Amino acid sequence: MAERIVPAGGTKGSTRIVPPGGTIGIVGGGQLGRMTALAAARLGYRCHVFCPEPANPTSLVAAAATVAAYDDQPALEAFASAVDVVTFEFENLPRPSFDVLERLVPVRPRPAVLETSQDREQEKFLVVGQGIATAPFAVVRTADDVEPALARVGVPAVLKTARLGYDGKGQAMVRTPGEALEAFARLGGVRCVVERFVDFACEVSVIVARGLDGAIAPYDTVENRHKHHILATTTAPARIGAASAREAQAIARRLAEALDLVGLLAVEMFVARDGRVLVNELAPRPHNSAHWTIEACVTSQFEQFVRAVCGLPLGDPSRRFDAVMTNLIGHDVDAWPALIAEPGAHLHLYGKTETRPGRKMGHVTRLYPRT
Repeated sequence: MAERIVPAGGTKGSTRIVPPGGTIGIVGGGQLGRMTALAAARLGYRCHVFCPEPANPTSLVAAAATVAAYDDQPALEAFASAVDVVTFEFENLPRPSFDVLERLVPVRPRPAVLETSQDREQEKFLVVGQGIATAPFAVVRTADDVEPALARVGVPAVLKTARLGYDGKGQAMVRTPGEALEAFARLGGVRCVVERFVDFACEVSVIVARGLDGAIAPYDTVENRHKHHILATTTAPARIGAASAREAQAIARRLAEALDLVGLLAVEMFVARDGRVLVNELAPRPHNSAHWTIEACVTSQFEQFVRAVCGLPLGDPSRRFDAVMTNLIGHDVDAWPALIAEPGAHLHLYGKTETRPGRKMGHVTRLYPRT
């Protein structure tokens, strides 16, 4: 069950509880918003999605939709007047828009959390400021910074844009100063973070919920496998030592508190071959690596997200089954007839009308007796 921890000074921001029957505003119309809206409906909430694309996956299951640019201030103000609380389902959104919304309606997580998660430089310094380990890193602002930064970090290394990168976009592996300079130019000469490449044993993640009252509820540590930089499978629980699994959960809890989060936080981490746990990236929202919780946990990540942003008591995150979640990427979704006929397979399709390479079209979860 959730553990109640009240931070010193109390929880910042609005303390308004939104009871069932209220309307949750979701900025962003992807599959995470879609599954949040489905979970919200089971608790008696309506969802109103704000997204520039019509017929997005969330709008297909939401009670209302605003189709407008994310920086359309009149549309944002009208949206705020129609909802009781606002949240978001991905990070690449303009911070000023959330400042507009926050003046009119509670925003959870708060805009400052969104801003931190959008910027790898801010994110890294938040993590190390909490005494938590990351791969060695340095910030690159100009071409003149590239060689000294690489010398400090060591090679091989990964050069990543500080903003707007996900699923392998906006990054490049580099092994020499020449490669790094070429990659910096190819990435547009924008501010970057360069990180030492970690020879890890596995990648793991922890999703933790934090409520309006400061309650904390972490999910089990899970193991992630990627293909072409996109999550392919998640195995719950992670096949790592118990001490490393507990450390990963403790890290996620500490970062949720440091952010004064109300909502969900996904913390992606590396487990090094010597057992150290290193933080890679943060995402303050539902996460692909917790889709398995829909069938395998007492409370799914999406119901937990709704509970947190509405100010309800957090649910029980306990794992009832072991699970393997497999993403259906691109034309993997064409196997849906076999998957829907497979005994014990739990198929989720996202309602996307166009199949493209690298696009997440759905997922399937298979359950096993808990070990």
